[in-house]
This record gives sequence, structure tokens and C-alpha cells, in this order.
Amino acid sequence: MKLVLAFHGTRDPRGAVVCDEIASLVQASVDVPVEVAYADVRQPDVRSVVDGPCVVVPAFLAAGYHVRVDIPEQIGSRRDVVLTSPLGLGAVPAVRDRLREAGVRRGDAVVLAAAGSSDARALATVQRAASLLGAEAVGYVATATPRVPDVVAGLRGRRVAVASWLLAPGTFHGSLAECGADVVSAPIGAHPLVVDVLLRKYYEARAVLLQSA
Repeated sequence: MKLVLAFHGTRDPRGAVVCDEIASLVQASVDVPVEVAYADVRQPDVRSVVDGPCVVVPAFLAAGYHVRVDIPEQIGSRRDVVLTSPLGLGAVPAVRDRLREAGVRRGDAVVLAAAGSSDARALATVQRAASLLGAEAVGYVATATPRVPDVVAGLRGRRVAVASWLLAPGTFHGSLAECGADVVSAPIGAHPLVVDVLLRKYYEARAVLLQSA
């Protein structure tokens, strides 16, 4: 039963590389085809990839509009397709690891930097992620406030570490280099802990689909 990894989509080629890297790591652990699809911006879209029994796993950090509306609409009424919950808070351990790699120190003020959203539920997920990470504050790169540089400035006088709640490099993550923090973690990327979460979602959903067949 095919596994479809659904990503947001980006015009930055580095983002597409990360999507392919994640898919390659997932493929190495399953004996079924793994395909990449995009909810927006890039092709192939989800609609063109769900051409038979499959499990669609959204590699999104929150259940915003794309996860709740766009992807289900692209899947349509197919009974042989299961859509799982998104990566979401499952990415927190990987973010913690990236922060350690960046050189966070005990006593640093940690700020979780997210893209932002107009969806209140997506913003609530970011706040929950910050709590799980032990971050003191949340800042946004776009769409929501407060913005990351303003949050970092408000912590002036302390060493500040920014944890990137972004899946791949691109314009959003690039802007964090100018936010004034002492440490900025790398994007989550093709982290093994992310791959583990995506695989677990696939196997759980496949079991449900097989039971209902």
C-alpha cells in the first residue's frame, strides 16, 4: 500500500531537496513505493498521486488550512485512501536535537521561531510545541505576531537561542540569520526522528485500512 508524503510546496529548490531526502529515508524503511506530493506551489499535487490504495501522511508542522481543507479536497471521496494527522508535535524532539547541534547553552532564553498562520488552531500547535520544547517565547517570521526580531530584542541582555520550527531552508529560515539571536538552529530537515514519526503514522493508518477492507 503506497505511502504518499504530502508537503506544503516551495519555490526554493533547497526545500524540494529536503522533501526528497525525507522521502528517501522513509523509502529505505518500507517495502512499498513512497511518493512525494505537494499541497501547493509545486507538482505533482496530491490529487495526481493518489491513484490507488495509499496512505497520505502530511509532513506539516500543524493542521492548518492545507491539511484540513486542501489535501482532503484533492483526495476527494476515495475510500482506498487514508489521510493521517500531520507530523505536528512529533517534530519537537528533532527541533530539540537541532538546537543542541547549534550550541544552545544552559540558561539561554529559547525562542521558537515559526512561519506563522492565520489559523488559530495552527498557532495553538506552535504554542504547544514551544511549551514542550521549554521555550520562553514564540516569534513568527510571517503572517502572525510577534515577529522573531521583536521577541529577541525583548530578551536583550541575555543570551538568546532561536529554535527553528521550519521544515526546510528557504527565505523564512534565511531571515532568522538577521534576527539578533546568539544561536539559530538549522531547519528540522531530514532528521531521523522525523522519519520515525512519519513511518509510525503510515503503519498505524495502514493497519486501520486493512482491517476495514
